[in-house]
Amino acid sequence: MAAERSGREYLARHRVAELLQGLGALLLHHRPERPREFLIQALERIKLAKQTGVDYPYLMDESNLEAMFEMLDTASQGYITLVQYKEALKTLGLSAQDVSYEDGTNITLEIFKEEVKKKMLASWAVY
Repeated sequence: MAAERSGREYLARHRVAELLQGLGALLLHHRPERPREFLIQALERIKLAKQTGVDYPYLMDESNLEAMFEMLDTASQGYITLVQYKEALKTLGLSAQDVSYEDGTNITLEIFKEEVKKKMLASWAVY
């Protein structure tokens, strides 16, 4: 029991599950011919990004974020609701717990892209 608890604490402290989830999502998104090499390169990019400030490996690029927003903004109003925004974050595997907007706030495309990028950056930066 103590070894199991210690193992869980280790994994949680180092956020191993989140790292593996992120790497798995990248792998499924890109579906490379050589998955092991792809994962090694992704880990190297994460390390390089942390050391130098270059871009982290993102699952969603600008065009993907715009397409996602357009799917959520079905009435083409130029904004989505806070509920839709939080659901989009969850779909992307990002935390919606620390969202600083109040109920009733409309989220524009620019806000959506900026906030999602920040959260993606924060999700990789902890490793």
